[in-house]
Amino acid sequence: MEKESKKTVVVGMSGGVDSSVAALLLKKQGYRVIGLHMKNANEEQETEDLAMVQAICDKLEIECHIVSYADEMQYVKDYFLNEYLAGRTPNPCVVCNREVKFKPFVDYANKIGADFFATGHYANVEHIDGKHYLEKAVDEQKDQSYFLNQLSQDQLAKAIFPLGKLTKLEVRKIAEENGLVSAHKKDSYDVCFVGNSKFRDYMQKINPEKPGNIVDEKTGKVVGKHNGISKYTIGQRKGLGVGGGHGSSGECWFVVKKDIKANTIFVTQGNDDVLFARALKANRFNWIPAKAGTNEFECFAKTRYRQENQEAKVKVLDDDSVFVEFKEKQRAVTLGQFVVLYKKQENGQELCLGGGQIDEVIK
Repeated sequence: MEKESKKTVVVGMSGGVDSSVAALLLKKQGYRVIGLHMKNANEEQETEDLAMVQAICDKLEIECHIVSYADEMQYVKDYFLNEYLAGRTPNPCVVCNREVKFKPFVDYANKIGADFFATGHYANVEHIDGKHYLEKAVDEQKDQSYFLNQLSQDQLAKAIFPLGKLTKLEVRKIAEENGLVSAHKKDSYDVCFVGNSKFRDYMQKINPEKPGNIVDEKTGKVVGKHNGISKYTIGQRKGLGVGGGHGSSGECWFVVKKDIKANTIFVTQGNDDVLFARALKANRFNWIPAKAGTNEFECFAKTRYRQENQEAKVKVLDDDSVFVEFKEKQRAVTLGQFVVLYKKQENGQELCLGGGQIDEVIK
């Protein structure tokens, strides 16, 4: 993004180093920068975050606006709970970006007459001939385009991602050199509305669950007890409380299936081939910038954030869904998560083609 001295940009600020440096860089580029912080429902965490955001805004000599989007966040919380109750694994960060950070935040920017909305996400956006393209960040390890796969063209139209061409090390160095109090703040990987609570404690509070059986899928025998079915994920090995003595091999157990109605978790031991899938189907696929021009094509796919690109063949179906077949079978493809597609360009950049929620896993 070229320097524009008379433009106003609203920066979503959490109090972390990434959003702090994003605001700093835009200020140095000549923008009029306004920091926008959304209150967190967790009072203890909010007090700390708000103090950090205010200190950064004071340091940068920019306005600090505080907002609360309780209804929009409730939508994300409801989605989160409903997915777990349906036996799927939600990705609240993807939905929050679409429904909160790039919805009421952008509306707020428009309301106060701002030209752009920026965040500290590691991603890039290109605006070409009225179309808006989402690209991976330079720092492959920190790239967050996966979490932005549901953004619309209208949402990307005013987006700026100042950190897209930087590495995390460079961002921290910039923060240190400019005396930002967030320079050494640890990255947060928790769900924001869970706050400082342990995930299991949070789930027990919002949806008290009864203990149930852990069953060996092969023999049908009860091999353990769980303390709440939503707390376990497909492919999970640790924390099951099932010892090797329950099986002949003495190898690790892992979760292969959940039955919500029966309140039962199914596990197997040793060979995890049962977890591998050759394909998946994702409904309501969100295309960036537009639906693919061909019904079949090859690209790369990811079914979780930290996963490396996987070669895949995609078929675009008539009902706005996609069928994704992997070149090599993938472990623990999970219902409720998002599959995100990428295409490498001649210049080496990787475009994010969009994403959709996984509704069917094909073994």
